[in-house]
Amino acid sequence: MYKVFLKRIIDLVLASVGFVLLSPLFIFTTISLYLANNGKPFFFQTRPGKDGKLFRIIKFKTMTDKKDADGNLLPDAERLTSIGSFVRRTSLDEIPQLINVIKGDMSLIGPRPLLPQYLERYNDFQRRRNEVKPGITGWAQVNGRNTISWEKKFEYDVWYVDHISFLLDLKILFLTIKKVFIREGISQEGQATAEEFKGNLQ
Repeated sequence: MYKVFLKRIIDLVLASVGFVLLSPLFIFTTISLYLANNGKPFFFQTRPGKDGKLFRIIKFKTMTDKKDADGNLLPDAERLTSIGSFVRRTSLDEIPQLINVIKGDMSLIGPRPLLPQYLERYNDFQRRRNEVKPGITGWAQVNGRNTISWEKKFEYDVWYVDHISFLLDLKILFLTIKKVFIREGISQEGQATAEEFKGNLQ
């Protein structure tokens, strides 16, 4: 009942209310990143949703498009702006994803939507994370986020798929709020962003 029906209703109500309440922050961050990123405050990217169905995710753009002499993008750490770093540390970059939740592409709680090229790298166990809608936050995020290994992330994701409940989602929501305030697990040690998942045959 909760997984099939109530979860979507709660997502829609909370995401809509949350977007309205956070609209001043949304507007301020949009203007700041517009100025910092040469008129490009948003970042759009194709991500796999439930059952691997592709959708366009929207986030705040925290890195510039600076390239080297050969036309290749510079490393993430060199493209991360000061305002972008702040937005990432405070998780403000996740606010636009409320639009994805309202549209029905995502849920508030679920496995994070990863890159589409990872789909063919999953084994059968890891692929089970796509049995539910991806979320803005999830069980892996409140248990280490970007500081844990890919194997551990997938374990947490699949565990969530098998144990979805209202009480679990409520617990994850409150733990996420706590994580945001203490700014824990934003990136892996020595890296500006998460390490690429290369699959099991590296």
